[in-house]
Amino acid sequence: MTQETIRHQDDQQKFVLSIAGHDAVLEYQRQGDKVDFVRTFVPDELRGQGVAGRLVRHGLAWAKSQQLAITASCWYVQKFL
Repeated sequence: MTQETIRHQDDQQKFVLSIAGHDAVLEYQRQGDKVDFVRTFVPDELRGQGVAGRLVRHGLAWAKSQQLAITASCWYVQKFL
């Protein structure tokens, strides 16, 4: 398995994981010291490979490292909280 890099696109408030030309995305909205994870998207080609879980774990680790209050509008992220 190749080493995958999750890119934090801070200006667009999202994390992106690109595999084989397809982008999986975790979107958030940050206001001050709060962050709300609002959407997880994984294209059909990448489903069933744990991609969303890796994105969510990465996003939550980032939020904790920034000492942000975490909420999740996204049902998938709620499963991790």
